[in-house]
Amino acid sequence: MATTVSPSGLLTISFFHFLLSNPALSSPLIDQLNHPPPPNFLSTITNNCLHDSSLRYCNSTSSDLTNIFKSTIVAAHLCNLSNSPNCPTSFSFIDLRTRPKLAPLYLSFSFFWKYCPFSIQSIDLSNNSLAGPFPSQILNCTQIHSLDLSHNMLSGFLPIDSFTLLTNLSSLNLSYNQFSQEFDAGAISFFKRFNDSSFIHSGLLKSDRDYKFKMMTTILLLVGVSALIASAIGCLVRRIGGRHKFSVRELTKATDGFSKERLVEKREKMEVYIGILKDGEEVEIEIQRGKVSSEFRRSFVKDCRVLVKVRHKNIVKVLGWCDGREMRAVVMEREEGVSIEEWLMRSPPWKDRMKVAMKVIEAMSFLEEEWPQIRCDVKTTNVMVSEGEEPLILKLKVHDHPNSSSREIYKFGVFLLQLIANKHLREEFEGSESRFVDWIAMHQHEKLRNIIDENMKLSATAHEQARQAIEIGLICTDLSTEKMLTVNQISSMLRVVYMPSMIQSVDGHHHRTRNKKKETT
Repeated sequence: MATTVSPSGLLTISFFHFLLSNPALSSPLIDQLNHPPPPNFLSTITNNCLHDSSLRYCNSTSSDLTNIFKSTIVAAHLCNLSNSPNCPTSFSFIDLRTRPKLAPLYLSFSFFWKYCPFSIQSIDLSNNSLAGPFPSQILNCTQIHSLDLSHNMLSGFLPIDSFTLLTNLSSLNLSYNQFSQEFDAGAISFFKRFNDSSFIHSGLLKSDRDYKFKMMTTILLLVGVSALIASAIGCLVRRIGGRHKFSVRELTKATDGFSKERLVEKREKMEVYIGILKDGEEVEIEIQRGKVSSEFRRSFVKDCRVLVKVRHKNIVKVLGWCDGREMRAVVMEREEGVSIEEWLMRSPPWKDRMKVAMKVIEAMSFLEEEWPQIRCDVKTTNVMVSEGEEPLILKLKVHDHPNSSSREIYKFGVFLLQLIANKHLREEFEGSESRFVDWIAMHQHEKLRNIIDENMKLSATAHEQARQAIEIGLICTDLSTEKMLTVNQISSMLRVVYMPSMIQSVDGHHHRTRNKKKETT
């Protein structure tokens, strides 16, 4: 079978068919990497270099043929793992977020990063507990527009000078890491290139170091070393070994006796308080009152034991629970931000709305893969946007029988359509989701502009993306079909719309930068 290489440097579909049809190579990744290149592989890449000499492997010697071949195998696996649409003919992004077992493995394949396909525009390795120095091999992908390494444990020095080669990079997220270094005046241009949200609690900003120093000094002066140790031990006892249980007394003290000043929301069967724990952490506490059966209490605790294990940057972190005789409570980490409903009143741009939709569906995909018994209630009132411009799903529920929930997919479809239309269901559709969906369907073809939020100024390209997103929302809410799409399928469909919007925003950023430079010269 003839083997070809596309201009991007990734082997095209014929080679992947070769991999799949050859029994010796149809094996797990590590086994495939132990196979030698096919006989005609050298002539194939030679021909491709004659057509496009810019391909990364064109300057390599024939002695590195094995590594070039191995890089194509890794690319094939990465493309599929990332749910990149149209694999293997297209490989536009690497998405290994929240894959703590896989991310270190693929980072170790130096031969892949050496020959990083030019088609890759985005790399996301966030939320993987990656430890150690910054993975500099990633910077071989000099063409990328977006890089996310947030919510890891990277430490040491950041190779700022190497970033100068990434001229297309406009979206960088290194937040929530443990870097530690002092920067000279030459680093100012690097930090000006990105906004502060790229470095929140990364250890790279002076404010991070000042904050840590002031906090430690204050604690030592006011509390004393012995009190600090006692507090730390108390925290460890609670969080280590699976203990996340709070007593009624602890929550009473945290909320100043459940005072009205601490009460932020009250519904028929629930009260929500803001509390401060003994270690100073601010939390949100949802409380249900009244006597319940012993069976109900056991079920409540069982569910909470599951919820405290879930960790994803776009899902609220449950810290623990309280199961008193006449009061049950769920204690959650408190985040500053506003609900999506409030956020839409600020008229966010199209790319930000798409980012929210993409992050939410990816969090849902994470739950489906890792915690299939957990469902999330996705509504504009149940999802917030934090100070770091990250969406956060606030409502979770444990089901006894894990299965694909058509209702959950329907809810996401309504959520996606609301992001586009910015309509208040309570005021304009008497709170009826079905009436809202019917209204969208009625105007979809002839009066599309009536659907799209008039406060968004869309280009022709963005308008087409909005039309495609509306179609996805209507597919999610179509209950007449016997076979609903899976969350992963919806995620892949939405990413096809999302990626061009990100690239478009990057191009717009470079255009504005060039114009600004012209004005100053």
